[in-house]
Amino acid sequence: MPMRRLDCGVLGPTPIDQLHIPDGTTVKEHDVVADSDVLIGAQSQLRLGVRGHNVVAGERVSVDGDIEAAGDCRLDMWCEVTGNVLVEGDAYVGERTHITERLVVGGDLDIGDDVDIEEGFEASGWIVIRNPMPTLTFFVMYLTHLLRLGEAEDAQELVEELAADSDRGPLTIPQSASVSDDAWRVSTPATIGDDCRLHGNIRATEIDVGRGNNVFGSLRAQNDVTVGAGTKIHGDVTTRNGSVHVQGDAVVLGDVSGHDVTIDEAADVDGVIRARGEMRVGSVADRDAE
Repeated sequence: MPMRRLDCGVLGPTPIDQLHIPDGTTVKEHDVVADSDVLIGAQSQLRLGVRGHNVVAGERVSVDGDIEAAGDCRLDMWCEVTGNVLVEGDAYVGERTHITERLVVGGDLDIGDDVDIEEGFEASGWIVIRNPMPTLTFFVMYLTHLLRLGEAEDAQELVEELAADSDRGPLTIPQSASVSDDAWRVSTPATIGDDCRLHGNIRATEIDVGRGNNVFGSLRAQNDVTVGAGTKIHGDVTTRNGSVHVQGDAVVLGDVSGHDVTIDEAADVDGVIRARGEMRVGSVADRDAE
């Protein structure tokens, strides 16, 4: 059947305004693996492959590895993929995108002008050569659905199909981010869910890490940093201007420093604790009683 195209109104700036890593996300064999959708802001550089449900990348995103999408995949113009793009659903590839290996699509393929796929492509469904809907438009529609603000019937229908795992929220990588085995660098806040296993230092304006994570790297922020109960940080936890809170039975295998520092009684810090302001060590019950 023919692929649908939607009319869109006036758009504001990209709504992907933070790094959000949902529950259960892992880094395996140089791939970021999420059980959710993956949204990548424009001009971001990923020195890793990506595996997710629906994978959506903005303009001039580069991915050093394969992209594997269990649902649909949407690449905006001027994207660069050093590897294969394997899609079980439909694929939308913007003009002047470059894929160094193969593009394999289980559904329909909507492809723009001057796309370079070095080892060829195949699609089980329809192939339409035209310029697909800009990914920024798709971002706005997608996140409008997640926030339950959408009123356009056609947009709601499309995005509901592409948001099968929206309860936990997508993995979102903001504009101009840099992600590699060495570091996740963003100029926005960063939120990490529960039960994630990540490689690389986390650099953000503020960082909130959930419970039961294993982070093989350090945390450094300009503002507040929170380390959830049962999380293990293999590195330092530092902030330039904010406070640090190490909760529950979290473990930090490094130094902790901030303006105000709070360490729960059951937490373990294997390093030096530095506080320019107030330092508190005790149980949650002790603090609530004060």
